[in-house]
Amino acid sequence: MTVSCVLFDLDGTLLNTLQDLADAANHVCRANGWPEHSLEEYRYFVGNGIPKLCWRFSPPAARDEATQKEVLARFSARYDAHKEDATAPYPGIDRLLDALEGAGVRFGVLTNKENSLARAVMEHYFPGRFAYVQGALPGVPVKPDPAGVRLLLERMGADPAATLFVGDSDVDIHTAHNAGLPGVGALWGFRTRAELEAAGADALAASPDELARLVLAGAVGRKEAAG
Repeated sequence: MTVSCVLFDLDGTLLNTLQDLADAANHVCRANGWPEHSLEEYRYFVGNGIPKLCWRFSPPAARDEATQKEVLARFSARYDAHKEDATAPYPGIDRLLDALEGAGVRFGVLTNKENSLARAVMEHYFPGRFAYVQGALPGVPVKPDPAGVRLLLERMGADPAATLFVGDSDVDIHTAHNAGLPGVGALWGFRTRAELEAAGADALAASPDELARLVLAGAVGRKEAAG
């Protein structure tokens, strides 16, 4: 498959944001006298958007709508103020982007992170590199619903038949397939090879450099189409 566009997940794919997300969540837990959670637990709490993250780290008795509204506000404020404390790009991401740009491959970001937070953190770590960063938007279902993919592709003027989606979780692979795109699993992220394989990833990349080779070699396509 000749690729002219790559859509990336953000958390666990381009940026290692886990520590800052966990720290903000545990700050809210401490403030409310709730049990805190380990970094390993947060690997599985993230991926479905900040409201779902808040629901997951809250105890069952605090998952009502009114309490969750307060939790979301407190988490968002804390995370916004500390979202760059420990976050960093994964090694090799800049080389990957350089390789794609050099080959004329366009790229964008689709994340379940709140849109303004996503745009701010991407501009901080990749200034001027991503013209298209789309987070959670009012009225647009979050991943794995394909609506966000379709909206972003339309905004970019990109050809779905020449686009693939890269992410580190089953949510990302399901998102890709729901939108009719090949899904590539980023093995350097938050989740496991087993999860990505079980989700039906069309290819797996152990590093950003390997991903660049796969994309530029045209070595990724939907398994169903190939079979």
